[in-house]
Amino acid sequence: MSIAEQLQIIRGQIAESAEKSGRNAEEITLVAVSKTVAVDKIQAAIDAGQRIFGENYLQEAEEKYQQLSSVAEFHCIGHIQSNKAKIAATIFSMVETIDREKIARELNKYRQATGRPLAALVQVNVGGEEQKSGVKPEDCENLLRVIQELPWLRAAGLMTIPPYSSDPEDSRPFFRSLHQLAQELAAKNLFAGPRVELSMGMSGDFRVAIEEGATIVRVGTAIFGER
Repeated sequence: MSIAEQLQIIRGQIAESAEKSGRNAEEITLVAVSKTVAVDKIQAAIDAGQRIFGENYLQEAEEKYQQLSSVAEFHCIGHIQSNKAKIAATIFSMVETIDREKIARELNKYRQATGRPLAALVQVNVGGEEQKSGVKPEDCENLLRVIQELPWLRAAGLMTIPPYSSDPEDSRPFFRSLHQLAQELAAKNLFAGPRVELSMGMSGDFRVAIEEGATIVRVGTAIFGER
């Protein structure tokens, strides 16, 4: 099956899940996870109407940005080291993985050169997994307050990766928890605008994530196949 056909299936599933939960599919952004995917395959997705791609590795993302930035935009969905903040601040339209004050300040410092604020999501470790990045839910407010004070970052919402399970339903309580946390933080006016982005759900569980309020889903394998 072609990448265009896979994308058509994913979009149909997004629409079904949105309808099931009384939402508009146009509220949901599909990020095609393109880490380790060759440029020709990304181009095939672009030709099929996909515009936003998720990258984990900064050097790889920079090379793709140089080739495709006129026709695509990129979200950072991987951990950022401080010494790579300048690249990240330059090439991404959104960083979904801010999990500490230091990286927020570094991104803010370097983003000024572009003249456009950088959309920022705070990554929350809702499952409390030691091996995963992300702030604890109870520390999210403090980090958002830091981001609010940084003129070149725009606090757009939250992101999470729940504990892995082969059953999508196992992810539901974690998605629900992130949605609830976002509502509590929004009530304290900690986001930049009325729309609060919730990036949650991947190839295996994005339909459940949409039912629980996801506005961004990150889908790679179901579009590009196994790496």
